[in-house]
Amino acid sequence: MAALSPSLAVAALAGIGLAAGQSAPAPTLTYAFSARVEVAPPVEQGEIDGARKRFIPITGGTVTGPRLTGTVLPGGGDWQAIYAGGVTKVEARYFLKAADGAVIGIHNVGVRVASPEVTDKIARGEKVDSGSYYFRSAASFDPPPGAHQWLRSKVLVGRGIRMPDHVVIDFYIVE
Repeated sequence: MAALSPSLAVAALAGIGLAAGQSAPAPTLTYAFSARVEVAPPVEQGEIDGARKRFIPITGGTVTGPRLTGTVLPGGGDWQAIYAGGVTKVEARYFLKAADGAVIGIHNVGVRVASPEVTDKIARGEKVDSGSYYFRSAASFDPPPGAHQWLRSKVLVGRGIRMPDHVVIDFYIVE
């Protein structure tokens, strides 16, 4: 009988199956809250490293939902890189102020994908149908000690809708 390779031996001892496929139930999503993030006109940086770079200042907003309510504080922003073909990488950093006064840092990284025509309309600040693009993100939070620590111990994903003067992001807990 041939000897098992070290990796197969470890897998066999650990009781790990060798067949490919799903090993656990798919996670579910639970709606947590929505942030309506008000934005100022973009600051265009120009073409850098093959992408149109721009910065979108955040001017305020509101947070509503079953797990968190409050405001979006002015300051911070969204750094974007728009690539040919309709892919936009987004990275936003800003603060939320919960109804109880806690200030929560957020770092939200994502991607928006649309046809080049829709991407151009969004970049010009025009309203487009939210079904004409894909806008998803993964957020990490920096809450102070206390009631909002759950934000640090959960994975939250977002679905964004871009409007001319604001963005709405619905945040979901990955269960």
